[in-house]
Amino acid sequence: MKGVSEPVEVYEVTGLGPLRTRFQRAAARRLTKFVGRQREIEALRHAAELARAGHGQVVAAMAEPGVGKSRLFHEFKLVSESEWMTLEAFSVSHGKASAYLPVLELLRDYFHIAATDDSRTRREKVTGRVLAFDRSLEDALPYLFGLLGLSEGNDSLAQMDPQLRRRRTHEAIKRLLLRESLNQPLMMIFEDLHWIDGETQSLLNLLVDSIATARILLLVNYRPEYRHEWGSRTHYTQLRLDPLGRESAAEMLSALLGNDAELEPLKRLIFKRTEGNPFFVEEIVQALFEQGVLARNGKVKLKQSLAEIKTPPTVQALLASRIDRLPANQKELLQTLSVIGREFTLPLIRRVTSSSETELESMLGALQSGEFIYEQPAFLDPEYTFKHALTQEVAYNSVLIERRRLLHQRAGRALEGLFSDSINDHLDDLARHYGRAGDAEKASDYLCRAGQRAIQRSAYGEGVDHLSASLDLLKTLPETPECVQRELALQIGLGLALTATKGWAAPEAESIYTRARQLCQQLGETRQLIPVLWGLWAFYEMRAEHKMAYNLAEELFTLAQRLRDSALLALAHYPLGCTLLTLGHTSAARDQFEQSLALYDPRQHGSVASLIGGEDLGIACRALLAHALWILGYPAQALQRVHEELILAQELRSSFNQAYALVQAATNDVLRRERLSVLQRAETLLALTQEQGFLSLFGFGSVLQGWALVEQSQIEEGISKMREGLAAHRAAGQVALVPLFLSLLAESYGKAGQPEEGLKALTEALDLVNKTDERYVEAETHRLKGELALQRSEPGDSSSTAQTEAEAYFLKAIDIARRQQAKSLELRAVMSLGRLWQHQGKAKEAHEMLSEIYRWFTEGFDTADLKDAKALLEELAT
Repeated sequence: MKGVSEPVEVYEVTGLGPLRTRFQRAAARRLTKFVGRQREIEALRHAAELARAGHGQVVAAMAEPGVGKSRLFHEFKLVSESEWMTLEAFSVSHGKASAYLPVLELLRDYFHIAATDDSRTRREKVTGRVLAFDRSLEDALPYLFGLLGLSEGNDSLAQMDPQLRRRRTHEAIKRLLLRESLNQPLMMIFEDLHWIDGETQSLLNLLVDSIATARILLLVNYRPEYRHEWGSRTHYTQLRLDPLGRESAAEMLSALLGNDAELEPLKRLIFKRTEGNPFFVEEIVQALFEQGVLARNGKVKLKQSLAEIKTPPTVQALLASRIDRLPANQKELLQTLSVIGREFTLPLIRRVTSSSETELESMLGALQSGEFIYEQPAFLDPEYTFKHALTQEVAYNSVLIERRRLLHQRAGRALEGLFSDSINDHLDDLARHYGRAGDAEKASDYLCRAGQRAIQRSAYGEGVDHLSASLDLLKTLPETPECVQRELALQIGLGLALTATKGWAAPEAESIYTRARQLCQQLGETRQLIPVLWGLWAFYEMRAEHKMAYNLAEELFTLAQRLRDSALLALAHYPLGCTLLTLGHTSAARDQFEQSLALYDPRQHGSVASLIGGEDLGIACRALLAHALWILGYPAQALQRVHEELILAQELRSSFNQAYALVQAATNDVLRRERLSVLQRAETLLALTQEQGFLSLFGFGSVLQGWALVEQSQIEEGISKMREGLAAHRAAGQVALVPLFLSLLAESYGKAGQPEEGLKALTEALDLVNKTDERYVEAETHRLKGELALQRSEPGDSSSTAQTEAEAYFLKAIDIARRQQAKSLELRAVMSLGRLWQHQGKAKEAHEMLSEIYRWFTEGFDTADLKDAKALLEELAT
């Protein structure tokens, strides 16, 4: 192996057949058979020396099945483990569908979590070890709890962006392991990466990039088809294990058969048949003893001529013939074990088989003697594993289909009986067993639960896969009310999983919630229709299909009235108000928000929060009510509602609610032209979105920050921020609010002296307004178009064309604002028209119009707009 600053070197390695790590007792009997390994053991020792000195190393053993990947690591571990803390994990052939399977094994081993521990005990073990170890790691506990399925009560991470939660979970594990390496050198072994799941792969990638200066030795093995991107790392070394060469094979066969010259022709025959594959060599020698071709009486003797020896052409065929020669009861047990899985405990074996204790003990001993399985050291009951994945595969394929189904059914029932208190640890296995047993109903149920568990771990891809597979199985069952009910729950769960990662505007959300709605109609379910209608409403609202959204909001409201549930009724007023506000029916929207708040009970927040993306209903209603009040001409009342929402967000101590409240408060500040407050809140918001991963709010924060920067004359940077935020918003498929963002951007282009760019943005905004009916900023959009039309004219140009065009836009803005009762927007439009008329010598007319709207206001005279209006009135009066 090369040093930490030198390039990768590939070794030609020879070894013996694989041996699962931790098989110390079984392995000790076979160490004398391991040959051709010293050079590689020395390479591993050199890597260990570097790692122990703080130059972390990654060593990979790559080989075809049976060449000795696991055995090499086991040999090294046996001579090194007293100097290291060793953690081990392995992947299994069906494990790609199970997120974090090796990581969970490693963490349970690290925290000494037993299968019999209840949730409280597990939390105590994790908390105790982490806090006793290093209190600075306390912030990692929620992520460890979430991954291990130990979160309790109101999960503080529930509203975090899934991708950031995933990254922070990986960071928490990395920090824990790096901190552990300061106490003592840490050896981690990950086996069979060719079966690795995506989440474990991502964590491994992070570890590989992070251990170069840590006392960590990371050992991995895999088959040649596995691919990674670590080759360029200077602390990575690959050991390529090839089949034995003639000399090494001869050495191995001598260890197995002795050095009698009469056996040399047989050794050459074995080498030729096996092509130097160590596992094949071992199996063929074992088979020859079982067949009586070879016998040992002091030394090994050949009992038949070479011409009479028949050996299968492949190791799989050889294993099949060995299994066929077993006594019937041993063969049946081995086949049963292959159905259970790669590893199995004695209590589980007892439940699946019908053998007596004495008979079972005898048969397990015989299978160990025949080296089909190995016993592993365990704290409580004995645990066993197959010698090699090929052994399990061949044994499994030898089971007749009907019997295989029966055994999977037994294994599933055995797991349910043994682990009723910790069933969540075995959901993937239960789904696999019942799926292969043909029990679609139970398999679907466990897939559903596994999907929900994956989502809790932020493994949303796996969650969607499990829930989708569960739905596919349900389609094979008769359409009973129970199955329809289960499909409904699955569709709702699938919708929440997809929107968690892709947002409410994700295209798939429409088809999922539409199907869920059909199921509700079929079942006559009313209460479960609430989240379905909400999901559909949110989809259409964020896609700016507001008429459809309004119809759904009305249906939701009618349903809540029928159910006579005050919490649901409070919830139902909100989407009605939201869509009415968007459509420009501001007064009606205010009424809906006020009625919602009259019914709102903070104690019922938890029961409805999951339906509205996590924001507290009291905060959401106060926030949008503040916008409505400002538009209607009540800026002081609006400010009071903003203060209330911010106080409530602080009281709830929810990061997501604090971020949401900041968005709405900053938006209200934009309306009030409070640039310093906008900048402060936007910067706090962006820091919070980056820290907590609320990426759905990033677009808002960036647009608001950009607007404030433009107002402070940082025009180029501000416009760049606004465009970045607009792009992020659109990337999520969201069309709602784009007219508002474009209007703010157009205003900023005007301050930058780029009226043409601003007019382009306003043209796009008005196109969207006409297409979507998102009209609450329509008046402001026309007013800004008039301002930019004037700015576009040449300096000193007094031609009537630009002024006539601008006047038409201002008058249209006034007309729209009056129809919408949008007094604040009317005031702005009248001021714009008044300045134009002042320039045209019509100061008296301008004064009369502005005076009329100004006198309407009874509050908010400290706001920028009303101050400007008062100043303009004084100018016009002179």
